[in-house]
Amino acid sequence: MLSKNAKIYVAGHRGLVGSAIWKNLESRGYHNLVGRTHRELDLTDQAAVRRFFDEECPDAVVLAAAFVGGIMANSLYRADFIMQNMKMQCNVISEAYAHNVQKLLFLGSTCIYPKNAPQPMKEDALLTSPLEYTNEEYAIAKIAGLKMCESYNLQYGTNYIAVMPTNLYGPNDNFHLENSHVMPAMMRKIYLSKLLHDVKWNDICTDMNKRPVEGIDGSASRQDIRRVLEKYGICDNRVELWGTGTPLREFLWSEDMADASVHVLLNVDFSDIIGIEKYSSVHYGQSADGIVDRNESAGRGGAIPSLGEIRNCHINVGTGKELTIRELSELIVKTVGFTGEVVFDASKPDGTPRKLIDVEKLHRLGWTHKVEIEEGVQRLFDWYRQSLL
Repeated sequence: MLSKNAKIYVAGHRGLVGSAIWKNLESRGYHNLVGRTHRELDLTDQAAVRRFFDEECPDAVVLAAAFVGGIMANSLYRADFIMQNMKMQCNVISEAYAHNVQKLLFLGSTCIYPKNAPQPMKEDALLTSPLEYTNEEYAIAKIAGLKMCESYNLQYGTNYIAVMPTNLYGPNDNFHLENSHVMPAMMRKIYLSKLLHDVKWNDICTDMNKRPVEGIDGSASRQDIRRVLEKYGICDNRVELWGTGTPLREFLWSEDMADASVHVLLNVDFSDIIGIEKYSSVHYGQSADGIVDRNESAGRGGAIPSLGEIRNCHINVGTGKELTIRELSELIVKTVGFTGEVVFDASKPDGTPRKLIDVEKLHRLGWTHKVEIEEGVQRLFDWYRQSLL
C-alpha cells in the first residue's frame, strides 16, 4: 500500500480516465499528485520525459495518457496510432524503471484481443489469432505496453501492473466528431439532429463553438453548418451511423474504471497475479564490473522453473455485460428525447463483431462495477449539456 504522502504522477490527468483517477485518489486522501498537460510535457519526447522524472522523482506512476480515437480516426491515422503510443509508453516505462518508481499502473484497451476471440474474452486469449484490422495499430501498441510491464517485472522484479478496460465513457469524454468513440459521437449526432429539427440555432451555435467540426464553429453560416454536419450523418431529424448496428459492445463508466484502477494501484501487486508470495523481495546487488545488477534470481520469472511460462498478467476491467450498437442508439434516442430516424450505413465497417470481456480475475482481486449502462448514459448526457453552459 502506498503511503498517503506518496508522490503519484498521473500521465493524462486531464483525459477521460486520468481526470477520474486523479479525483478518486484525492477522495482517498492522496493529495501529493503530479500532472502535466501535453503542452507542458510531450510524452513522445524522450529527453523531456527524462527531465521530468529527474525533477519530480515520483513514487508511483499511472500511465493513462494515450493517442486514441474511434474507427474513423484509427483508419485515417494508422501510423500515428502505433508510433505516438509506442513512444509514450517506452519513454514513461523506461524512465519509471531508471528512477526506481515503486509502482506503475499501465492502462490499455480490450482491443488487444483477437477479432474472433472466444467470448467472453479471458486474459489468456491474447495473441491467439489475428486482430481486428480497423484498430490493429492501436492494439499492437497496447500489447507492447502490457508486455513491457510484464517483462520488466520478470527481468527486474519491478511492480508494474497493466489493466485493460473495455469501452469507456463518462465526464470529460471526447465529443469531437472527427475522432470520438462510439457513444459520445452517437450522442452528439442525435442531439444535434434534434436541435436542427427543433430549429434551435442558438443551441447549435453554442455546441459548435464549444467543439468545432472541421474548423466550422457557431459563427459560420447556417448553410456551412448544415453542410459539415451532413458530412457526419447529421440531418434534420435523421442520423446516419456507421455499420449494421449488430456488433455487441460492453461499456464501463469512467469513474468506475478510475475506482478499479486505484484499487489495483493500492491493493494489487504483481505477486498477487502470478501467485508468488515472495516475488517482490528482490535483492539488488552489484556485478563484478561494478554495475548495479537488478537481475537477481528472486526477481526473475525465468529463474523459477516450477512456474513455467509467465504471461497474460494483465487484468481485464469491465462489467461483463453487453448490448448491440443498435440497442445503444435506442437508449440514447430515449435519453435525448429524439423523435427522428436513426439509419445504419452497412457499407461502413462494423469493427469487431463482439467484445465482451471476462472479469473473473478482477472480481477475484476484490472489485466490481457500480454504474449500469442506463444510468451511465443519462449521466453522460447530463454532463454533456452542462459542458455547453
